[in-house]
Amino acid sequence: MRNIILFDETATRENLLPITFTRPVSDIRFGILTIRQKWEKAFPGTYSYATAEYLSIKYPRVEADRDNDYHIVGNVCPTPEFVTMLENLHPGQAVTCKGKTIAYRGENPAESLEIAEAPLAINMLPDIFMLNEQALLDDFMTITRNAKSQKLSSTCTVIGDPCFPDGTPKIFLEEGAKAEAAILNVNKGPIYIGREAEIMEGSCIRGPLALCEHAYVNMGTKIYGATTIGPYCKVGGELNNVVMIGYSNKGHDGFLGNAVIGEWCNLGANCVASNLKNDYSETKLWNYPAHRFLRTGLQFCGLIMGDHTKAGINTMFNTATVVGVDCKDYASKRRGDRKDCFWHRSAKAERQDSTMCRYPNSSTLHAA
Repeated sequence: MRNIILFDETATRENLLPITFTRPVSDIRFGILTIRQKWEKAFPGTYSYATAEYLSIKYPRVEADRDNDYHIVGNVCPTPEFVTMLENLHPGQAVTCKGKTIAYRGENPAESLEIAEAPLAINMLPDIFMLNEQALLDDFMTITRNAKSQKLSSTCTVIGDPCFPDGTPKIFLEEGAKAEAAILNVNKGPIYIGREAEIMEGSCIRGPLALCEHAYVNMGTKIYGATTIGPYCKVGGELNNVVMIGYSNKGHDGFLGNAVIGEWCNLGANCVASNLKNDYSETKLWNYPAHRFLRTGLQFCGLIMGDHTKAGINTMFNTATVVGVDCKDYASKRRGDRKDCFWHRSAKAERQDSTMCRYPNSSTLHAA
């Protein structure tokens, strides 16, 4: 059995904060699966992580044979070409992309093999939602290959050709998945409904959409792709190009667009997160390693929220706001700059006692 280590490059990991404060890069959900899950399907073996020291307690590194272990950078997704190169990789060889090492076998590789086509990868926070459409489509084709979908209820309305040219259905329901009296538009992409997940009546869905296991779409919800609703999430209101990693709730009315939401987050009723500035100019997003706002090159950029953060009812987030880990926000706000683990009530902020406050350089709530 191959021993495979998914390693985090420091610069990439820091550019993906606050999402990577609490997980290795390869545990980010991107498409339907996390990057690690993609690799487990494409290149079977025993997987572990090489990540930040404080994360290694939960995500340990396992070395079997230093001369034969495979090392793959954690922000890059598998492709058929990449997997073939790894299968034929000898100890002491590395795979490079545009001169940058993305995988190697053994220690101190002396020979480099350049990959012809760059694999899909996340390098900055907006990549998670901007590239989610391609990641979702790749995962959909991988998961549904040689698999059989459950029957879709006759109460649903399907808009568009229900199958791809090769006959693959564009709507796939895993065992126990439910969808009733919903409008499902697959003209722009497929819809995946995971095990025991449910789309309730009156919902309007435009693919591509991934609704992962035990996730719920509440009645009358409007979702535009490419959107990923992670395991055990619950959503309502209006969502557009959102990635929810898992175990988080946005169960009520309110808009969320071009956004990334970590695990164990909650957005209260009528929370709204702007994704467009009123002068239509380019958005800027807070960057942790640079300690300043950086241009995104995007007109649309919404909310980035770290794990375990909660927002009270009627909270309004400005365009391109970054909120860190374990924050509590109970007020509308314009521009903020607070640490992780803070409570924010109107203009007052006070520190919350939490082990998360040990994170270095963790200024957290920023809105351009």
